Amino acid sequence: MQTLRTPDDRFVDLPDFGYQPQFCDLDDDDGGTLRVAWVEGGPDDGDPILMLHGEPSWSYLYRKMMPILAEAGHRVICPDLVGFGRSDKPTQASDHTYARHVEWMRALAFDHLDLQNVTLVGQDWGGLIGLRLVAENPDRFSGVVVANTGLPTGDIPMPEIWWRFRESIQAAPKIDVGWFVQSGCRKPMTDTARAGYDAPFPDDSYCVGPRTMPSLVPTSPEDPAAAANRSAWATLCASETPMLVAFSDGDPITGAMGPIFQREMRGARGRAHPVIHDAGHFLQEDAGEELARHIVEFLRR
Repeated sequence: MQTLRTPDDRFVDLPDFGYQPQFCDLDDDDGGTLRVAWVEGGPDDGDPILMLHGEPSWSYLYRKMMPILAEAGHRVICPDLVGFGRSDKPTQASDHTYARHVEWMRALAFDHLDLQNVTLVGQDWGGLIGLRLVAENPDRFSGVVVANTGLPTGDIPMPEIWWRFRESIQAAPKIDVGWFVQSGCRKPMTDTARAGYDAPFPDDSYCVGPRTMPSLVPTSPEDPAAAANRSAWATLCASETPMLVAFSDGDPITGAMGPIFQREMRGARGRAHPVIHDAGHFLQEDAGEELARHIVEFLRR
């Protein structure tokens, strides 16, 4: 598997994100290895919170939330998905599959970090990957937070706005990641914040991951990932693992999933679930501090 690695100097002086990256090498499922990156905050002996980002962001998305969760005594772990952030970036679209992304995050969280008693926080693809981890490794998790995400099986049509996003990011001559993140927010970002989202992608050759991920979302019942996602749905619906559903009020892509999680997931029933107001798809950017406080309260209870 051929990969690119973003030069370190692209990540110098990122605003409010001075965490030292950590790295490990994982099997790439193609006879080689991939370097995968993550950042941590909080005490080493705190119960871990595994925070997974989505498309086309990276762990920088969680910079407003990490200090609040760490101050509450939790060990906060924010990986960069393969193809994003400081993690290696496969150069061929065919290198990216849903199953591989699940396995890469499983290997990092459990084989390398050996995390136990984990709370997942998953948004966008962070939920698509993370919810599979929860369903397939239930003994590792003690809580789940879903935030503007889903677990598509291809049995229900995706919203039209998602299809427009998929077409635009695949057809764009050059991907402006900061612009795509801003377009998914309700509040304006500073130029330095937008530059932080652009940092992992010096030019378009580094953008195979962002271009490819939308095509991996199951959109038909025959999709390669559909059966595994259906199985995960069944497992999660019956699971008693506590679940917090923390969706924003301004996400046209995944907003309809919030009530479904609350109704269908056993671990979500009987709980007060917050609505994050005046926030878009990237609610961590629009209202990260508020979302973090809701998670602290959820874990305290």
